[in-house]
Amino acid sequence: MTSIDRRKFLAAGSVSLGALGIAAAMPAWARGAMGGTLARRGSDVLSGEHLSLTVADAVFETGTRHGPAVTVNGTIPGPLLRLREGQNLVVDLLNNSSEDTSVHWHGMLVPFLMDGVPGVSMAGLKPGDRFRYEFPVRQAGTYWWHAHTLQEPMGHYGPIIIDPAEPEPFAYDRDYVLMLSDWSPMNPHTIMKKLKVADAYFNYNKTTATDNYPLSGAARRMWARMRMMPTDISDVTGSTYSFLVNGYGPEDGLEFAYRPGERIRLRIINGAAMTYFNVRIPGLPMTVVAADGQNVRPFEVDEFQIGNAETYDVIIEPRDGDAFAFIAEAMDRTGMGLAMFAARPGARASLPELRAPPLLTMADMGMSGMEPGSMDHEGVGGAQPAPMGAMTMDGMSMRDTSRLPADVKVGPGLDMVAMNPVDRMGYPGTGLDKVAHRVLTYKDLVAAKPNRDQRQPSRSVEIHLTGNMERYMWSFDGKKFSAVTDDPIRFAFNERVRVRLVNDTMMAHPIHLHGHFFELVNGHDGFQPLKHTLTVQPGSSATFDLTADEPGDWAFHCHLIYHMHNGMFQVVTVRPLNGEVGQ
Repeated sequence: MTSIDRRKFLAAGSVSLGALGIAAAMPAWARGAMGGTLARRGSDVLSGEHLSLTVADAVFETGTRHGPAVTVNGTIPGPLLRLREGQNLVVDLLNNSSEDTSVHWHGMLVPFLMDGVPGVSMAGLKPGDRFRYEFPVRQAGTYWWHAHTLQEPMGHYGPIIIDPAEPEPFAYDRDYVLMLSDWSPMNPHTIMKKLKVADAYFNYNKTTATDNYPLSGAARRMWARMRMMPTDISDVTGSTYSFLVNGYGPEDGLEFAYRPGERIRLRIINGAAMTYFNVRIPGLPMTVVAADGQNVRPFEVDEFQIGNAETYDVIIEPRDGDAFAFIAEAMDRTGMGLAMFAARPGARASLPELRAPPLLTMADMGMSGMEPGSMDHEGVGGAQPAPMGAMTMDGMSMRDTSRLPADVKVGPGLDMVAMNPVDRMGYPGTGLDKVAHRVLTYKDLVAAKPNRDQRQPSRSVEIHLTGNMERYMWSFDGKKFSAVTDDPIRFAFNERVRVRLVNDTMMAHPIHLHGHFFELVNGHDGFQPLKHTLTVQPGSSATFDLTADEPGDWAFHCHLIYHMHNGMFQVVTVRPLNGEVGQ
């Protein structure tokens, strides 16, 4: 056992704060990346106990777009790592790119010094250097790996499948990975600069006096007073993004073979930098069998929304017809990722048009149950009506900071306070609450096995998700992360804690805790589903129970990459009673 002071450790390693987005760096393409090798689409498969990954600058193209990229072993996505539960794993990482890099093993239970987060568990790996990751594989399921730097949106990510030591509780004949992502020919540093300089720079779905959005004049004036747009669904849109499935854009013709009557397991991973996807296969139901790598009681849906960094495993059984389209429609409806399941080579199903863009509502403003009828979703997440007298249509009512706990910092980084942030675990996601078919909600998830820790939480913690959209500032409790002055969230080893997340913004945030699984408090006591990433809906709250049983310093952040790099990031410290942390 070795006692480690994280700040001294990082100082000795000369960590670059730019790796966390605290300081901008010269973009790779400006130093010659555009002369790099053209990236190959798709993933090679690596198996065994000793693997090698090489990061390099590259060029990527899809459709009519081409621009700078980062590959791992020459492909986007990088290699599929096929592992076995119980094995030991050694991965040698070589950085042949022009920027610092790392690998984070998303959802995997690893020692914290192997977690791959520059500024928390390691210093960024410099160009030309090597780093060895070494740890036991303690779990099974569908996971993924990615850089924890701005190389991630350029292609530095890949899937992981861990085969279980014991037989699985469901049968299937084929096993496919579908890794969703977004890619832009615009360098991430440029995207981040544009988001900071111009509010809603990439939002072309703006309401005007002559458009077809169903807003009354009073509603338009209300949104104008609040300096907000009901169409502000995604920060970065299809105006610059191409939406990829396994590195293939909509024009690239990705095809998966099947024989009618087969049971096919689809491992769907959202590796996007900034995009929520609505996933469906028109004409074909999906049976959900796992979420974030953990088995759940199987249930059938027709569509689900998948947040950044989440994974869902589903089983499909195509019978009639010779082709089915896999649709991953961006939540803001500005584009889609596509693939085709084909019973014969070249078979094609008809493709649906993009659906009408959704609009934000009073519930998304944290006013669930306070809306005057048609302004809001009906039956959202079990919301209870609030007294109408508590609501004003003046935007200033959304900035009543007296509602906040004393430890939330009030300042320019906080421009909204949710007035009635109800739990919305039963909400299917923006734009899916009124569709006619079955859509997944978090309340549908039930763990396949009883929760291991049945203790009641010994205390509760409330954390506010805060931001200022106009200034593009993001934070927890109004405090933007600083690697030098951070005050971590502290848990005692093996402590059982109930954590309530309150979203004071009008955007969905996929919140990820490293090093642990937590249990969603969704009404299934004793069988609460385990997850590593949780979407907190706009203007709402979400609650999870955590057993803090992994010692170390762990990143806790929004997985929208430009939110994380602009401050919505914190460190969770878990310490044994003796204060020591194992390597």
